[in-house]
Amino acid sequence: MLSLSLTLDIVQEHRAELTADALRESVAIQADVVRDGKDLSVPVTALVPGDVVKLRTGDLIPADGIVLEAQELQVNEALMTGEPFPTLKTDQPCTAISPAEATNALFAGTSAVGGSGKMLIVKTGGQTRFGAIAAALAANAPPTALEQGVRKLGILILRLTLFLTLFVLMAHLVAQRPAMESFLFAIALAVGLTPELLPMVMTVTLARGARRMADRKVIVKRLSAIHDLGAMDTLCVDKTGTLTEAKITLEAHVDPQGRSSTRVLSLAGLNSAFQAGVRSPLDEAILSARSDGIDGWIRLSEVPFDFERRCLSVLVARNGEHMLIAKGAPESILARCVAVEIDGLAHPLDAAWQQRLADIQDRYVHDGFRLLAVAMRAIPPGQQTIAVDDEADLTMIGFCVFADPPKQDAASAIEALTSLGVTIKILSGDHGAVVSHVARSVGLQSDRIITGAEISELTDAALVARVDDIDLFARIDPDQKRRIIAALRHRNHVVGFMGDGVNDAPAIHAAHIGISVTGATEVARAAADMILLAPDLSVLAAGVREGRRTFANILKYVRMGTSSNFGNMLSMALASIVLPFLPLLPLQILLNNLIYDLSEIGIPFDEVDREDVARPEAWNMANILLHDHHGSGLLPVRCDYLRSAAQTICGGRGTISDRLVRGINIHPDPGDLRDQVPPDAVACEPSSYHPDCHIAWRPRRWRGARAWPMGKNIRLYRPFRGIPDDDRCHRGRLSHLGRARQAFSDFKSGKPEERALGEDAPISP
Repeated sequence: MLSLSLTLDIVQEHRAELTADALRESVAIQADVVRDGKDLSVPVTALVPGDVVKLRTGDLIPADGIVLEAQELQVNEALMTGEPFPTLKTDQPCTAISPAEATNALFAGTSAVGGSGKMLIVKTGGQTRFGAIAAALAANAPPTALEQGVRKLGILILRLTLFLTLFVLMAHLVAQRPAMESFLFAIALAVGLTPELLPMVMTVTLARGARRMADRKVIVKRLSAIHDLGAMDTLCVDKTGTLTEAKITLEAHVDPQGRSSTRVLSLAGLNSAFQAGVRSPLDEAILSARSDGIDGWIRLSEVPFDFERRCLSVLVARNGEHMLIAKGAPESILARCVAVEIDGLAHPLDAAWQQRLADIQDRYVHDGFRLLAVAMRAIPPGQQTIAVDDEADLTMIGFCVFADPPKQDAASAIEALTSLGVTIKILSGDHGAVVSHVARSVGLQSDRIITGAEISELTDAALVARVDDIDLFARIDPDQKRRIIAALRHRNHVVGFMGDGVNDAPAIHAAHIGISVTGATEVARAAADMILLAPDLSVLAAGVREGRRTFANILKYVRMGTSSNFGNMLSMALASIVLPFLPLLPLQILLNNLIYDLSEIGIPFDEVDREDVARPEAWNMANILLHDHHGSGLLPVRCDYLRSAAQTICGGRGTISDRLVRGINIHPDPGDLRDQVPPDAVACEPSSYHPDCHIAWRPRRWRGARAWPMGKNIRLYRPFRGIPDDDRCHRGRLSHLGRARQAFSDFKSGKPEERALGEDAPISP
């Protein structure tokens, strides 16, 4: 029965695989290939270098290759460049380095949106540029900023743990203590040094951040992305679809004097409406902006667009009036014009008008706009067709001005990010003039720009040296975007990348934090760590603040846990060496550690100070090891005897051993004072940070110390320093209690008494 069951299972699975293969073959993309003089239809996977493929409107380009023949061939290369404008392809030789400028090259994954042609296959499969993008996405993602920081912290704690435990174990064995007791004590110290709650604190804090971002319609696919977004100090953005709408719009329609003209729009609309070929995005933008209809006009004839003429003409008629309307590249139209129309009257196209038209073009092109020129010519009523020869003696009507407009909230979002210390860099496949114009439109005032051709000549080391000084990158391909991200990471920046196209996927994958937007391609969304569902870029700044709040709370636990654990365990270790018995049993050490950990459970829900979200923060092991602006750290920066004891043993935390040498700073708010005055306090001098009054105190005994109740404006502030030697207690007792009580009395009465205490240096905050 078992053999029969296995046989049936194998047979059924084999039949299912054959059926699936047959279905895949039936829906496989086919390509029309010329082999041995015969036209064949073969699957794209069967293409090899050297094949000649026929292309028609609507075909996907099956591989990388060069154009052999082109009849008005227009290709949508948004996959490679991210730009929505179709590219005209020719069979003429081209020396361009950038793929976006290669007019005779075709790339796998792009599509023919107009015309027809033939191509020679050069590279297929994984060797194509599209295959390189797939390979980059399949590679292991580089470590995130959170992973790098936690790894550094783990190595630091591991080193401290190994040193302390081995030191204690060896010292006990040298002193001929019981081996098992010494071993268990050393293990307890090792456990006590470990921040056990760090995974929980990180997970809960990041999960709360992800939930808050979800309320803003932001999907967080990777929890650590919340932290990385807060640590981000450089954000690279793609232009099209990210800062702009990724939709071509008609921005203006002007006459030869640069004034807005409805006649220009009307004639351009007739040309776009009556053309027989596939409408380009420019035609769609014209028709969307046009408010009037055809109004009785009929189409009689057309001269289609071609690459040599670079224009398209239609013959239209209404009420016996015949008119040829031409629309195309400005230089091509102007070469066929003999006059300009101003307020319905024709004027000769002399040198002065030519210069004025050239100035209009230069102004718009410099600002990143694209232009189409519109011209017309009256045709005799009896003529029903037109030819190329009729495209002469035209009258210039004006220009249609196109752009991909910035998103409405792009400028405010960039301003908010800049105020948070995030540097913005634009990485685009478009022309430098267009990139500069968009940058100015969204508030980025930078003239530092570099093109893909220049980047291709730079080594990785040279790019690393220059990447910090450049904010705008134009005409770059997907691999160059990845190189830029890698260069910024090499400069120790925490880098984010925001894009929406397939060409952005390698950079999204390579960045610390990859961000995509609604309407992006499936490939970009799959590579991203965070997806903005709403077309609202302002959530980026909110996400940065949320990430920094998350990191601040994580760092609170790290500083509190490591400093306290290290202080307690070090004091136990040193005491065990000096004393003839163990200061605490291993079980007591573990219980103390557990109780202290339980007190830190609320850290993920804590609020943070405004300065904690003002600037990017990173995992700085030096601050954790030495000292930070909160007063926490493992080792002292400056040490006299008491400061060394405080910050070496307990790192500034409010534990029992900490209070032995810490001071109390009291703000001038009598309402926050408690009625009970600590009887074991001495007065101490004011500091530059809080110049009103300081009360330094120390319990009478090393053990059994108690904390004085403190209000919201009373906090631990400073160790004993600057107190004369006769006021210090080296044997567990304090003097001058009357001075302490007098200081409290003066303070409550609003007359704080400042006391100079010797020649010691003033205390810094």
